[in-house]
Amino acid sequence: MESRLNIAGQAVQPILVMFPLGLFAMAAMFDIADLMGGPSILGALAYWNVIAGLFIGVMAILAGAVDVMFMRMPEQRRLGVLRGLLSMGVLVIFAVIAMLRVHTPERVVGGGLLMVELLALTMAGFGAWFIGRLAVGRAPAFARAATGNRTY
Repeated sequence: MESRLNIAGQAVQPILVMFPLGLFAMAAMFDIADLMGGPSILGALAYWNVIAGLFIGVMAILAGAVDVMFMRMPEQRRLGVLRGLLSMGVLVIFAVIAMLRVHTPERVVGGGLLMVELLALTMAGFGAWFIGRLAVGRAPAFARAATGNRTY
């Protein structure tokens, strides 16, 4: 799928997707360390990673929506919508996790909420894999620009 929203020939949406994935993964690692007896600040760090991941995740979904609006082929549009729905599902789960953490002291998480967090992280990983499978067989934008071979 060709991205219409790009900077210097690189698509913005795939770059933005990596930030929430990293932030959510770090939140899970902080929560695991907190539950294993780490310092109490780890729960607060995990909470703020989730919040930052939510904000950047919304930007990634908006960038993906711009790409979907300009897709010409119905199959690509359908896959783009599916990708967006999967990403929104992950963000909704992490938003619920963030809301539940607000009511706990020092923003810590229990074992059950950690399992939901890990499930959402697995879902996000599947979504990233799915997006990567859509791009298989295509050269990066900088390689297409160097050869003058552009596909729209």
